[in-house]
Amino acid sequence: MKNFDYAGYALRGELDLNKLAIRLGISRHYRWEEPMILNPFDLRPVADDVNTMERAYLYYFGAVVFVNCSANTMETFCTGMAPYNEAFRRLTSAKFHDEYALQISSGSEMLITNDFAVMPDYTPAFCGIICFVIAKSVALERIEERLDQVLDEIEGFITRLEHGLLTIRDKQLARMASSILSFKYASLSHIMVLDKPESTWKNEEVYQLYLTMANLFELTERYNEIRHKTETLMDITEVFTSLSHARRSSRLEWIIIILIAIEIVIYLVDLLK
Repeated sequence: MKNFDYAGYALRGELDLNKLAIRLGISRHYRWEEPMILNPFDLRPVADDVNTMERAYLYYFGAVVFVNCSANTMETFCTGMAPYNEAFRRLTSAKFHDEYALQISSGSEMLITNDFAVMPDYTPAFCGIICFVIAKSVALERIEERLDQVLDEIEGFITRLEHGLLTIRDKQLARMASSILSFKYASLSHIMVLDKPESTWKNEEVYQLYLTMANLFELTERYNEIRHKTETLMDITEVFTSLSHARRSSRLEWIIIILIAIEIVIYLVDLLK
């Protein structure tokens, strides 16, 4: 029996693999759907189909998945990567992380659960699939928390609005709109929730592993929930924007009325002199 242990962590934001490759002296261009696979000790690239036990998968959308790495190995990797990218400092204490295990047991039936999978034989693509799903999941978790924070912030504005107070400034509206749009961009463009890896089209077991894990981690449902929340937030932001513009227009109208009244008073005073 052969065992593979996976530990995934979400970075604070996206990771530009091509810039990182230049800093690491790696002469390769990474497509947005490709992970960078590194040896955790010497930070050199490793091929996906090479049976290296310890490795680290880095993804554009800001996630790292370690394969068969001890806590000390992960710390060694993060210490080595920190000079090239600050996001790796204290990565192993990151809030958003998940773990998974793969067991290869000859003669066993395929079994895929929330915490581990059992396969009768080993295919190198299994490792990439598991890393891909875990990376998506922890990155989605990061977006979900930030989205909930924005929802809580807007809830406070709604409560004040119920009392007839509209105190939100244009800068706050712009910041919220920017955050909401970044959620949509990150969840759709970078996390690629609805995209299947190329390897799923070549092997039935790989396809079943990806499909089952994606369902167990509720990737599509979580993406749809993020999309629904962002659309709701955009609607609320548009309402606040309309109210803010109406308030500004009303204020401008009152200023004009006051100026006209002052002109009339000055005119009447001049007549009485």
